[in-house]
Amino acid sequence: MIRGLVTRFAAGLRFPTLFGLVAGLFLLDLAIPDLIPFADEILLAFGTVLLGSLRRRRGGAVPTAAPVPPASRPPTP
Repeated sequence: MIRGLVTRFAAGLRFPTLFGLVAGLFLLDLAIPDLIPFADEILLAFGTVLLGSLRRRRGGAVPTAAPVPPASRPPTP
């Protein structure tokens, strides 16, 4: 159930793999004790929230410049 929700949420992100890696690192970091409590956990949480807020643009593709028409050729005799 939770896996389906996370998968559906990540499908709309611009960088779903990077979001998953940072979220996994955050969960792993919560389990490992460190010298300065909660300093790195807070930074990783901010990074995860930042990546989670980057949504795909509508249309799915990055807009590019309009195609340039080919140069007109003079008529051949």
